[in-house]
Amino acid sequence: MTRPVDPRVVSDLRSFAHRLVDPAAARVAVAPERPVRGYWFGGGNMAAGPDGRLYLCGRYRSAGDSRTGLDLGDRGRELAVFASSDGGRSWEKVLSFDKAAVSPDGSEVLSIEGSALRFSPDRVDLYVSSEKRVPYPAPVEAFRKPGTGIWTIERLTAPTPEGLAGARPRTILSSGDPATLQVKDPFLAERPGGGHYLFFCHHSFNWSSSNTGYVPVGPDGRVEGPPVFDAWPRGPAWDVAITRGTCVLPLPEPPPGAETPASDWPAGIGLAFYDGGECLRNLDEHATSVKRPRGYSCEELGGLGRFTDDDPRTFVRISEIFPEFTSPDGTGCLRYVDVLAAPDAFLATWQQSRPDGSQALMVRRVER
Repeated sequence: MTRPVDPRVVSDLRSFAHRLVDPAAARVAVAPERPVRGYWFGGGNMAAGPDGRLYLCGRYRSAGDSRTGLDLGDRGRELAVFASSDGGRSWEKVLSFDKAAVSPDGSEVLSIEGSALRFSPDRVDLYVSSEKRVPYPAPVEAFRKPGTGIWTIERLTAPTPEGLAGARPRTILSSGDPATLQVKDPFLAERPGGGHYLFFCHHSFNWSSSNTGYVPVGPDGRVEGPPVFDAWPRGPAWDVAITRGTCVLPLPEPPPGAETPASDWPAGIGLAFYDGGECLRNLDEHATSVKRPRGYSCEELGGLGRFTDDDPRTFVRISEIFPEFTSPDGTGCLRYVDVLAAPDAFLATWQQSRPDGSQALMVRRVER
């Protein structure tokens, strides 16, 4: 159970989240390969390296649609890692992984999806999700569309970022249960006792909803126990079909601009960002209804929640009736929010729909 939180604190959390995720104040960090609908870059996170540089990971996505299969386009064709030596103002690609490089056993990879980068004192871990051309389990094997497969999450590990180029991917999370068959889009949250939680998105075999789960991982990188699939429940309205967690941001002290005094700031509180939508496929709207971004697969909208007691599993949504963040352009899509708390600033990144229908990775820096 999560503890109740003073409404003043919730208001400060919300205001700060909007300072971080501000489309009008953001700029493009990494552009998509082409300015065309179906192309984007993102779905990863930013991390501070021991060499003083910032790193971000993400995938380049080309045209194609996993909902229909049939090998339409390259889809997630490349996992890339960028580095910045100027605090995130400019980025240089330093690593590139094609589909074969993220296959753990030689299986054909159809598409690369979300990724997450994490530095430890003795190593760097790169988590990546990808879809492999493998059959569905019984009794749902007939439901697999041609050109599709099953998503799993792998980990590459090395002493340095450069060493990841030759690292062997190993499967760290998969599911054979038709109800939770597809696991993808990892993001990480630190555990107070050491190690971290590996959060992930999951779908059933029929792709009827998008959900958030987690599994505990120890300091040595090994999974410690079975996955929990119902970590963040789906919402009542705008996010009734999709609630996919993307980031948690602990706030041990009042954020910049907060009105709540430090003496009243609750210990262990933080922000939780997630992607939401009303459906997996876009819904037809009545001609006389209020026009609004609806959120659907590949065009999700941004949601906001909170947690307490330094435990992201105590998630409570703030965006109850309407989405919290939308793009002013295109479909309104704004998704995969990630925030890095650096010593001198907070750096937020997210994917955002553009007028041409593509999605760029945006970055916004808020000084401490």
